Amino acid sequence: FRSQLGSPLTLSLGSVLVIGAFVGGAIGAGPAVGAAAAAGAILLIVLIVFVLASNAAKEDFYSAYAGARGLHRVAGQSSLPPSTPLLRKGDKRYADQVMNGTLPGGSPGALALYTYEEETRDSDGNRDTSYYRFTVVLHDVPAVASKVSDVLCQRRSGFRFMDGTEDAFRRMKRLELESDALDRRYEIFYGADDDENWMKQLFSPSFIVWLTERPPKDFAFELSAGSLCVNTKGHREEAADLDELCKAASQVARRLAGEATG
Repeated sequence: FRSQLGSPLTLSLGSVLVIGAFVGGAIGAGPAVGAAAAAGAILLIVLIVFVLASNAAKEDFYSAYAGARGLHRVAGQSSLPPSTPLLRKGDKRYADQVMNGTLPGGSPGALALYTYEEETRDSDGNRDTSYYRFTVVLHDVPAVASKVSDVLCQRRSGFRFMDGTEDAFRRMKRLELESDALDRRYEIFYGADDDENWMKQLFSPSFIVWLTERPPKDFAFELSAGSLCVNTKGHREEAADLDELCKAASQVARRLAGEATG
């Protein structure tokens, strides 16, 4: 940030802007207004340089992260396959910092910062856009596709006593398990034609303990036709957080594959 702020280009362009603001303000309304305009120009320059430096630092971080772990990084915005419900949400969807390869945890897949947008209009026709950000890990688990079509292990929302009422409007079935800790943290659903017994075997006691004690905050996963999307809310910007999510995703992928082939 300091190096960019003190660069010859920034100083020369900034000087022109500050002087222009002062002269324009002074001519139009006097020296005091000119001084205030110059101060505003300085603040604007500092803000612009800070934003540019912050973006450059993020690019450097993700580039270094991918390089240190032998991952192929895709620069700029890209798209993810709409393979699970989360990846199909919103009016607009895109991904940043997509990294492909053998992820921390040992499984091949992709790590990305995913965003979807929802647009709404008020009664006057004014448009508003809401942004929903997630860090996602994608794995292919083809062996499980013949065993179950869909598995949604979602972050719990709402009150548990409303589960029965809400389920009446769902196309998927809720999996009920004898774990209060799991029920407080997650809601689990599976396809209407899928085997409940297989689902209960998938969520073995050891897997339930792992789900309630080990994954990162706001953890969830979705499986559709053998495509796994593990996610947490927000864009993770620390190497330890990215590693933790990748390792948790690998654990889920192995559990699914193990139950499918066991």
